[in-house]
Amino acid sequence: MTSYAIAQLRNVTMGDSIVRYLEAIDATLAPFGGRFLVHGGPLTRVEGDWPGGDLIVIAFPDRAALEGWYGSDAYCRILPLRTAHSQGDIVFVDGVDQPHRATDVLAPAAPRES
Repeated sequence: MTSYAIAQLRNVTMGDSIVRYLEAIDATLAPFGGRFLVHGGPLTRVEGDWPGGDLIVIAFPDRAALEGWYGSDAYCRILPLRTAHSQGDIVFVDGVDQPHRATDVLAPAAPRES
């Protein structure tokens, strides 16, 4: 099942460190099958409050690949280039099996292994 890393980055201070991060991140994604689906760009707020910032969505083949990427030596080496020059919130979320209907969330969930 496809898994996603979703980030909302704010107060990004553009400079050499962020440029180096951007130049290096694609190479860290490749071994894990990661690919950008959304990478910033204009947003249109249609409901609720949105604290602003850039939205980033990166897709991975599954949760293991996503977690492998985030914990990889290659990504851990460049992560401080971003975190020292931005604020943000990052979540991991799994996609849904296809086909999926909204009412599928009403079915009892199968117990998860820990």
